Amino acid sequence: MRSIMIKILHLASLGLLLLLSGCERPPMDSIQHGYRGTGMVEIYNPRIVEAKAENNAVPFALPPAPTDGPRASQVYKNVQVLGGLSSAQFTRLMVSMASWVAPNEGCVYCHNPANFAEDSKYTKVVARRMIQMTQNLNVNWTSHVANTGVTCYTCHRGNNIPQQVWFKRDVTPAGANFIGDKAGQNEPALSVGLSSLPNDPFTPFLLGAQDIRVGGVTALPNGNKHSIKQAEWTYGLMTHMATSLGVNCTYCHNTRTFSSWEGNPPQRATAWYGIRMVRDLNLTYMEPLQSTFPAHRLGETGDVAKVYCATCHQGVYKPLNGAQMAKDYPELKAITAGNLDAKVAKR
Repeated sequence: MRSIMIKILHLASLGLLLLLSGCERPPMDSIQHGYRGTGMVEIYNPRIVEAKAENNAVPFALPPAPTDGPRASQVYKNVQVLGGLSSAQFTRLMVSMASWVAPNEGCVYCHNPANFAEDSKYTKVVARRMIQMTQNLNVNWTSHVANTGVTCYTCHRGNNIPQQVWFKRDVTPAGANFIGDKAGQNEPALSVGLSSLPNDPFTPFLLGAQDIRVGGVTALPNGNKHSIKQAEWTYGLMTHMATSLGVNCTYCHNTRTFSSWEGNPPQRATAWYGIRMVRDLNLTYMEPLQSTFPAHRLGETGDVAKVYCATCHQGVYKPLNGAQMAKDYPELKAITAGNLDAKVAKR
């Protein structure tokens, strides 16, 4: 009998350890950023914040290059986007980009060493378009990136492909299944914090423009088309956003009423623009590049990698902890001469 009790205690102890393994040990830091009494407090684990510091360190910037002298388009062939820069500025940016995106491969990641001018490598075609995307983002989306701006490093962090990208999920039921079409749910994924929410909440909102809402604005039956299923997609997106920024829901919402804009912090408006910015980047820049990428760089449904909040933020509420890296690269904060996106309308 005594041995049985010992085994039960061991099992209970093991169960308690498993339960507590999902918790974070104290001490924790709390920061009040809303009106007192509204419960708008952010909880941070200082050990997690410290662990993220290295990934958000800004690399050394090369000394500024002279702006005078011959233009890049006069010195080099097939310069379609940055031709208006001086050759010194152009070379400085190319060296910087190589360190940001391909520190191991260097220039040959995008260029044929026998002929730098040709576009035989798909990576060069993509890189050119990504420069245009970065310039457009810094010029036309200051409603989200403000004056801080972004560079290639903001997303890539020394990787050929940003560590945080997303693909469409194949939610087609696999054969005859008594569960039927699960609509991408009940298959816990990191994209939604390992919950049972739909694991691709990005296609409806970051490619499409479905309403981000958990309830209808009118009573049934007069036009209320917002279902519980749509609410679950919304919760999935919100889970992703909170995780990507390393914050609680209260970073953007006043918990008195999540749907109302009254009494909300300014971060909610910034996030509103951010959703539309990401949608623009995916539709204008990423999706049209699908045929440019080789098959091994595409997702399970044959689609191209796309951006979402985590691509830039990577666990902190301001990418690179708010470091103004882009100020050292003014050519990325303006639509340069020769850029095919020069006539993009301000959004």
